[in-house]
Amino acid sequence: MLIAQWALESKWGEKPVGRFNCFGIKKADRHDKSCTVTTREVVRGKSVVLELEFADYDSLEDSCKDYAWLITSAAPYHQAWTRYQRDNNLHALIAAIAGTYASDPSYASLVAAIAGQSNVSQVIADARCARSAEKGTQVCL
Repeated sequence: MLIAQWALESKWGEKPVGRFNCFGIKKADRHDKSCTVTTREVVRGKSVVLELEFADYDSLEDSCKDYAWLITSAAPYHQAWTRYQRDNNLHALIAAIAGTYASDPSYASLVAAIAGQSNVSQVIADARCARSAEKGTQVCL
């Protein structure tokens, strides 16, 4: 999912928000750096252009770490992440987080479509294999 959201939010790494916000993460109290960006949001079913504050990062690594914390630990996503740890259902995880993460009603289908591309699917499979190897339950296809 990280790869799919990175691809969608940053146009495959070409256009991060600010210096290194490749996930479209809006500014929160935990962020020291931010930038104001003109963005499209869907409000009450209508597409509108707004000036919003987004987090900014010193590196791609910092951006990825914050994204990982957000999805695995932050209140709106933690329950969906916990369920994913049990069932490994990526599409259910995407559907569970999409409505909170983004205002676009088609966000879940866009992320799922990218996650389903063969190049992305292979990276996901490799990551699952590595994770299961770390746990001593290696199941690689």
